[in-house]
Amino acid sequence: MELFSLSTLEAWAHQFGYGLIFGGIMLENAGIPLPGETIVLLGGFLAGNGELDIKIVFASATAGAVLGDNCGYWLGRWGGMNLLRRLSHWFHIPETEILRAQDKFRHNADRAVFLGRFITFLRIFAGPLAGMAGMAYPRFLWWNVAGAVTWAVVMLGLSYGTGKFIPLSQLVHYTLQFGLAALLAVSLWVALPWLKNYLPHAVRNSEK
Repeated sequence: MELFSLSTLEAWAHQFGYGLIFGGIMLENAGIPLPGETIVLLGGFLAGNGELDIKIVFASATAGAVLGDNCGYWLGRWGGMNLLRRLSHWFHIPETEILRAQDKFRHNADRAVFLGRFITFLRIFAGPLAGMAGMAYPRFLWWNVAGAVTWAVVMLGLSYGTGKFIPLSQLVHYTLQFGLAALLAVSLWVALPWLKNYLPHAVRNSEK
């Protein structure tokens, strides 16, 4: 699932240090599919080995996450719905379905912004989706900061503490597996109501 090998990221971390942590996480949270989760685990691992300062790693990870999600939010707020309408037209998806999905996200926006940081891919899209759904910015900012701080504490705690006993590659693997499992669970939760409405309709049409 990673676009860059762990050895490449380690080499960049030794070369760019805190800049890689801040920049990589910021770009991922802005909507660019970079391995931000691996980057923050790597930062905690290097801090545990004494190569980086854990306080600066935490500040870099948190600032990058907050700033990146803010960029994603405003991109979604300013142009996301127009783009989504075009895509729905190309794929012949009724606009009512788009509005229904927007309303559903709006009602779950707090949880999506906060918990989405721990879910593969949703971390990338939570900001733009919140902007597209019209989530109030002060509310978004609160949950964005709370999620960023919690995510950084958990990820850095894992790699800073357990990195001395578990190889970094194994820790990254377990974390990614958890993120994918969480993504599957969320996808099923989102898809089940649609399937309940769509499948009976599809069966009736096939019987005609």
